[in-house]
Amino acid sequence: MRQTICALAGVMLLAAGISAQAPAAQGSAAPRPKLISPVRGQAEVLVTRPVSKRSGKAIITTMRVQNKAGGPIAGLTVDEFWYNKGGDPVTGGKFRYPKPLMPNEVIDVTIETPSVAEMDRNSYTFKHANGAIKTTNVAKIDMPKKTS
Repeated sequence: MRQTICALAGVMLLAAGISAQAPAAQGSAAPRPKLISPVRGQAEVLVTRPVSKRSGKAIITTMRVQNKAGGPIAGLTVDEFWYNKGGDPVTGGKFRYPKPLMPNEVIDVTIETPSVAEMDRNSYTFKHANGAIKTTNVAKIDMPKKTS
């Protein structure tokens, strides 16, 4: 009986020591990032002139985009549509940015579209998860320098 009481007391002391250390370990963890609500309604971005090049059996279109909205843009998508000489759609491609585009963040957009012989001209549609996007064409957008 005496051994049982001593063993029980030892287990309780050990458990108390572990639980006393647990909050200290959690407190030293990195703070959680602050959540910012995304833009609702119309967002504004700057866009460089798209450049389309043939690569094998595909057309690769690249452009640079910068968020000029007051908050992050969630679910940014860029759709490219190609039309024939008669104005009928013949093919297209899509780009989707996998995370929110933060204010003033700059990204390179690459759209790969299957090549079709009837391709004559193209157009682009920008949108996001919470509304439309107003685009402003600019000659150049510099990629910000990374700080270490």
